[in-house]
Amino acid sequence: MSIGEICIREVVIARATDSIHKAAQLMRDYSVRTVIITENRHPIGILTDRDITIRVVAEGNDPHQSLVKDVMSARLLTVRESASVGDGIRIMRGRGIRRLPVIDQQGKLVGIVTLDDLIDLLAEEMSALAGLIRYEQEKEKQK
Repeated sequence: MSIGEICIREVVIARATDSIHKAAQLMRDYSVRTVIITENRHPIGILTDRDITIRVVAEGNDPHQSLVKDVMSARLLTVRESASVGDGIRIMRGRGIRRLPVIDQQGKLVGIVTLDDLIDLLAEEMSALAGLIRYEQEKEKQK
């Protein structure tokens, strides 16, 4: 299974020149904890609600005056939509990240995969395997 098959395709995006206030409003309006910063549909950064809390609010900075580019994480890792789920997990585990933007062959943003998405997927797969085991056990009992 590829990352492109499981990623969330509706990604909330912002511009590097947007205010933190505007980014926070996007998070509120779309009920998300992350916005991806793009330039010509290419991801260049990521901003989380935690970034806002730690780098703006806790520092006493004005969210109306602070810009996304000054707060976002610009060392952005991405994964191609054709990569396997296992590849995505290895990238996330290797770098200790919870969110991974998904890009197409041209490097344009097409989605995002989160740790929660992967845990849900793996839980479903484990449940299906457990069901198979129960089925086989029941068949054995009937013999």
